[in-house]
Amino acid sequence: MNLSHPQPNSLASILRFFGSFVVIAGALSQGAAIADDEDFSTSETQQIKGLVREYILENPEIIAEAITLLQARQETAKNERQQATLQQLQPALRNPPENTVIGNPDGDVTVVEFFDYNCGYCKSMFETVLDTLQVDKELRLVLIEFPILGPNSVTASKAALASRNQDMYGPFHQALLTHRGGLNEATIMTLARGVGLDVNQLQADMKDSDIDKIIERNRALAQQLEINGTPAFVVGDALVPGAVSAEQFSQLIEQARTPGWRATQRTGPPPKTSPNVNAKNFASC
Repeated sequence: MNLSHPQPNSLASILRFFGSFVVIAGALSQGAAIADDEDFSTSETQQIKGLVREYILENPEIIAEAITLLQARQETAKNERQQATLQQLQPALRNPPENTVIGNPDGDVTVVEFFDYNCGYCKSMFETVLDTLQVDKELRLVLIEFPILGPNSVTASKAALASRNQDMYGPFHQALLTHRGGLNEATIMTLARGVGLDVNQLQADMKDSDIDKIIERNRALAQQLEINGTPAFVVGDALVPGAVSAEQFSQLIEQARTPGWRATQRTGPPPKTSPNVNAKNFASC
């Protein structure tokens, strides 16, 4: 096999050279060793490596172009995976067994929010969400307790879920998210007492193993949807990672009301999320 640089007037040589280049790129992308490819001898493999190296050194901009193309393809593939998974998980998302639903239980649009009580972006979004609920009487909000920012976040979620036994989930949820600063167990109990909860009963109810199962189920849902930070919203069939403006939030809800509308790839700056401290790969703040 002739692996020398192709002459400008030799179409066959050009095709052969780039054919070899493509073969190697494919082998590398699969993690295969070039030298193991039975189509090339050791000498030919070394020649190809040299040609590829020389071409890259002469045209270094192709590396940036390749990285950009790869990232775009990965993002597109991720969006497609998320959309397919979202369709499968819609029943579980819209009707969680813990029934953490506020707003109109029979609303025409359901918004699902994954959140953490210690997440600054979740706190900043709460006013937008609350204002929208007060204005839009046909909105149904499902709250998915997703504590990712450490033990105090887990304690807050357990307390919130336990407050359902006293029919105080909504008020307690609001108190926890509107509290300025971090939450710890003492602060959580102070806030619970402030909204009228029986703290002794709350602490006993927090030990219910069903609460641990709810949190684990919510984490599994997030993992399946590749949600690695908070907040994250599902509005209709759109998965929206990170905090958005009040205008964007309203637009997403109106789009969900539009017959035949389907979510498309989200564009723009990186999402504003608090990262999952337990995740191996997570979104940046």
